Amino acid sequence: MAGGRLPGPASPGAGAPAHVGLRTSDMAEAREFCRELYYGTLQIEPVGDPGRLEFSADVASLGPITLGDIRYGTDVHVSIGSLETSYHVLIPLTGWLRSRHRGAVVLADPTRAVVYRPTGDIELDWPGTCRLLSVKVERAALERELDAALDQRVVSPMPLGASFDLVDGPGRTWSALVRLLLTELSAPDTLAIRPRMAARWRDMVVRGLALTVEHPYGEEPAGLQGPHRPRTVKRALDAIHAEPRRGWTARDLSTVAGVGVRVLQDSFRRHVGMSPLTYLRRLRLDEVHAELSRSDPGQTNVSEVAYSWGFTHLGRFAGAYRSRFGATPSQTLRDRT
Repeated sequence: MAGGRLPGPASPGAGAPAHVGLRTSDMAEAREFCRELYYGTLQIEPVGDPGRLEFSADVASLGPITLGDIRYGTDVHVSIGSLETSYHVLIPLTGWLRSRHRGAVVLADPTRAVVYRPTGDIELDWPGTCRLLSVKVERAALERELDAALDQRVVSPMPLGASFDLVDGPGRTWSALVRLLLTELSAPDTLAIRPRMAARWRDMVVRGLALTVEHPYGEEPAGLQGPHRPRTVKRALDAIHAEPRRGWTARDLSTVAGVGVRVLQDSFRRHVGMSPLTYLRRLRLDEVHAELSRSDPGQTNVSEVAYSWGFTHLGRFAGAYRSRFGATPSQTLRDRT
């Protein structure tokens, strides 16, 4: 190994960021590093001179987001199986990158980012001159944020645009925010590594991306989303998302909304497509799935994760989980990507 892992300024914890870096000329080590922090299905093959490999990565994880500044130093071909659990954005800082995903070919460079939704394989031609920012956002986090920002129902996975502009408008602002956050998380003793401030940064990145990416949702429904929701439904949704672990009852939520239980349930079915408690259960299932997808199988217990999200009947939980994700919780934990 030429180089090595760089210790980060913070350790993983509730609300705390974690930073790790690697400098190496060993392709196997670079490949394992990227699989561990991003996706287990990731494949990297050199197409240039392997002797010129100078892999460099600084990666910070903060709740549902993972930010990385990455370069290889030699031409490589990268392939990734369907992301499933995450949306992903690549922002070239130098050079260019050719991307193929779901039939779309995007030539990304410092003027244009490439966006991936969690379905379909990815193929990348990554020249040695390309250094980029890699931004991974957990699927449930971005979908909840776009849902809240639009105040409309969104489908999953969301049909996002394949790229966005980095020169003008929100794309320029968002990419600058990501770059600044990664710089701050990579340095010791900054405000960004303090849990309370880190949470605010995290929310800004997710919300900023929700407002930056292209999507088919607008002021008028496009057939993919429901009508605008009444204020009573919005109040209940805000309460659920603010405290998803709380033991909400239908009466609690109706009190927050300021209407009777039956009125709230009817409004939810009309504007959300399900009852308030069904929505809460689906949200918690998504959170369990996200947590299991990023956890170490040797250090994580499925039952403990389920209990922490309010699932006290493990048999019903396992059935609901399999119905939603097509796999058991233990399979998700074992096959995390």
